[in-house]
Amino acid sequence: MSLAIFDLDNTLIGDDSDYLWGQFLVDRGVVDKAQYEIANARFYEQYKQGTLDIVEFLSFSLQPLADNDAGQLHQWREQFIRDIITPLLLKPAQQLIDKHKAKGDTLLVITATNRFVTEPIVQLYGITHLLATTPEFVDGRYTGAFIDIPCFQDGKVKLLESWLKTSGETMAGSWFYSDSHNDLPLLKRVDNPVAVDPDEKLAEFAKAAGWPVISLRHHECPTHHFQK
Repeated sequence: MSLAIFDLDNTLIGDDSDYLWGQFLVDRGVVDKAQYEIANARFYEQYKQGTLDIVEFLSFSLQPLADNDAGQLHQWREQFIRDIITPLLLKPAQQLIDKHKAKGDTLLVITATNRFVTEPIVQLYGITHLLATTPEFVDGRYTGAFIDIPCFQDGKVKLLESWLKTSGETMAGSWFYSDSHNDLPLLKRVDNPVAVDPDEKLAEFAKAAGWPVISLRHHECPTHHFQK
């Protein structure tokens, strides 16, 4: 039995939930369309290039949580999950999760996207353990700030190390599945790194390092990497 860790966006789902949540808010007139779309696209491009200032981005992305009533936010989120996210769930991703579950592995999602957006998505896959950037919630409202450190790049490793101290889990035989070069710090930390539909930078690194490269975008889930 080992720890099986999964990235979420563009790994277990076929798009980026953080970006799509922003577009969902734009489409409903919750945020200013012109300004928000430009900023959202700029931050997403920086993420893909590996130049994202995560604190600056979180100041931007968590502001709509502070600007709106929590009850209304949860109603919007239910619609977002139903209409936008559910069609992006990947059958091969569920098959991969189920294979690890059948082996008795502990399943964990680690994602930079904030917990407000990602928690219900992770639950759809039947995963209970989640490490994500956590929005601050005080007196029944989100503040626009975040708790602890951002779950991004080296921050994923730090939050995982903290979680390991209280969970009783270890890194022995551990797996991590990700699409992004931003996750290289954690991919290098596990015993079994797997590149999933990787971006160009990660694909090049994985090839040089001899890591398995798989796709979860096809109908059948590949299994060869379990034989490593």
